[in-house]
Amino acid sequence: MEHTDSNYSTKVAIVGTGFVGSSAAYAIMLDGVASEIALIDKKKEIAEGHALDFMHGMQFTKSTKIVASDSFELVKDAQIVVLTAGISQKIGQTREELLDANVKIFKEIIPQVVKYNKKCILLVVTNPLDVMTYVTYKLSGFDSCRVFGTGTVLDTSRLRYLLGEELKVSPKDITAYILGEHGDSQFVWWSHANVAGIPIRKYISEDLLEKIHRKVKKSVYEVIKRKGATYYAVAIVISKIVKAILLDQSRIFTVSNFLQDYHGVNEVYLSIPTVVRQSGIYQRLEILLDKSEEKMFDNCVKKTKNIIEEAKKFGI
Repeated sequence: MEHTDSNYSTKVAIVGTGFVGSSAAYAIMLDGVASEIALIDKKKEIAEGHALDFMHGMQFTKSTKIVASDSFELVKDAQIVVLTAGISQKIGQTREELLDANVKIFKEIIPQVVKYNKKCILLVVTNPLDVMTYVTYKLSGFDSCRVFGTGTVLDTSRLRYLLGEELKVSPKDITAYILGEHGDSQFVWWSHANVAGIPIRKYISEDLLEKIHRKVKKSVYEVIKRKGATYYAVAIVISKIVKAILLDQSRIFTVSNFLQDYHGVNEVYLSIPTVVRQSGIYQRLEILLDKSEEKMFDNCVKKTKNIIEEAKKFGI
């Protein structure tokens, strides 16, 4: 779609330039859809180092302006601000400890972002994802269509990869989604999963389907066990969501977004098939669940709401 607004920005700002943030910047640069990428990190030298590294390869990519600093002033004029800052869960650390630390970080970050940019889209990547997206929504005061998280987009990609391996077809030709929480209570929307319109259950037994889903949920731990962290695949996810926004592609992603009057659910962030456009969340698609899926969806709602109540203890 051709943009008629001459003031439309294709600038992307990334807050946090650790493994995920820097990899996302790299993927966005390679996609060539952003006119400018701003890297923001409290460790200014690291952000500047990444910027230099990217610029040294500019001969082989589309020209993209790269800037870096520890100042949130860099979010000014960005169409999208990607939030990857925060700590990752360590062995022995409780969910509440992780939540406490990251909520404190976001209570510092979000007001700074809003100070310099009140019109951007906020894309949250920090865990616990659904709750941190809710926290961002509350702290920013933005319309919910402009605050969403990467949700189960990566989980869905992992699922399609494994199904493709089993069926010997491209993951791109498989329609299957993981819905609900970006976490252990997530579930596969098996009742509507298909290949070329033919239900997946025609090809794969229930036991094997469950085994594949367990493998999806363990995937992140398998990567962490081998290399310490996951960042390349989620960076690609971030880049594709950013591209869908900047190019107004009307792509469907299972991003984590605000559910209100949705299947009787209110005031919670969870992942459902969602149309993403230049304005952010354009449409939340209605999902038809079987009885077992309804129970799993309800479980996701209860679990996430409980963690949101924990987050409220920290002043949200």
